[in-house]
Amino acid sequence: MMSAIHWMLLAAIAAGGSLLSPAYAAGPADKPAVSQGKPLAKPEPKPTARPVPTVSVEDELRVSINSASAEELAQMLNGVGLKKAESIVRYREANGPFTDLDALTEVPGIGAALVARNKALIKL
Repeated sequence: MMSAIHWMLLAAIAAGGSLLSPAYAAGPADKPAVSQGKPLAKPEPKPTARPVPTVSVEDELRVSINSASAEELAQMLNGVGLKKAESIVRYREANGPFTDLDALTEVPGIGAALVARNKALIKL
């Protein structure tokens, strides 16, 4: 004897229904789903995000020893007043841009301890 559930399933199949969930009833992924004989529109692909240049907050708070003015250097660096900052600028103008931070020790009045203390604040 058939239960009520069996009768409902048979009735659904006879009426053209499917026992599968809609995701499986649509068919293989390579065939477009159709609705009343017309292919369904494919969803628009999401636009790919362009990479955003990464400028860290740390870079924004650092001062370039190759382009900053003496006033900017004096304001940003610990233990560097206007006189030492002017020495840095004069050295840079006479010898070209600094290639590494340790080259600052070649500036008269700038020692290794001062460079080490300001290393996090300086960029080339």
